[in-house]
Amino acid sequence: MENYLLRYRKTLFLLGIGSILAILAYLCLFMNMNYAAYFLSLRVPKVLVMVIVAFAIGGASIVFQSIIQNTIVTPCLLGMNSLYSLIHTGVVFFLGSGSVLIANANVSFAIDVVLMGIIATVIYSYLFRKTKHNVLYVLLTGTILTTLFTSIQTTLTRIMDPNEYDSLLASLVASFNNINTNIILFSVLLMGAVVFFLRKELGLLDVISLGKTQAINLGVDYDKTIRRLLLGVTLFIAIATALVGPISFLGLIIANLSREVFITYRHSYLILGSCLIGTIILIAGQILVEHVYNFSMPISVFITVGGGIYFLYLLMRQRRA
Repeated sequence: MENYLLRYRKTLFLLGIGSILAILAYLCLFMNMNYAAYFLSLRVPKVLVMVIVAFAIGGASIVFQSIIQNTIVTPCLLGMNSLYSLIHTGVVFFLGSGSVLIANANVSFAIDVVLMGIIATVIYSYLFRKTKHNVLYVLLTGTILTTLFTSIQTTLTRIMDPNEYDSLLASLVASFNNINTNIILFSVLLMGAVVFFLRKELGLLDVISLGKTQAINLGVDYDKTIRRLLLGVTLFIAIATALVGPISFLGLIIANLSREVFITYRHSYLILGSCLIGTIILIAGQILVEHVYNFSMPISVFITVGGGIYFLYLLMRQRRA
């Protein structure tokens, strides 16, 4: 066991070094030193957001997979991204983009997060309870919910005032070129508060992954713990989506890569590994977007294509197993 833990620690160290090198490469690549301050003023906020998004989606995906007890299901595949987009569109539609509650980025973000936390926790808690965590039913219902949320959101945008839709559009497409820098501090504080509030529940993840019956036998208040963790997952997805827009397959990629690298039940390694892998992938993808494709396509295109292929690979591998 000690040999495995030592190997995992070395792997985390290497991933940490890789993340630091990726960050330095992004900050310094093709930078004119005569205008270093200007380049850094543009790139540093992007790096901060990429790290926040990697930690939010990576942590949320690992926790969610432990809740549902399946490694091919992530919050985004069940429509949480679509739900956030619907909520944000609905708030703008009913309040108007000129409203004080919308014009202030932090207030608008707070409204979206509160609504997202309440609605998603109610919907998905009920879904898990009714399906008894059956992965097939959960995936089918999640697909239907995604279509429903997207259809309602599309209907709202079609009848929305064109000027308001124009101001809304930037937040509906995942891109690190249109990041919401006004809520970076708020996002970090909220993530820290969520982790502190759920510190006991996060410590029970190793037990929860054993299954409901075993967790209850070991003294865990299973239903209460699951509701709290689901709320945390919802808030983390809301933070990531509010910062850069919906990134559907990122959680699937980095969570499963972390599980392949760290073959362990210890969630401390799985979560941290997922976050570091996510940081490397996002920064590498943004380097491609900026310096190879000259901003002609957003990073979400690469992640969606790669994630779709990886999802099919995971399905076929599970079928063979």
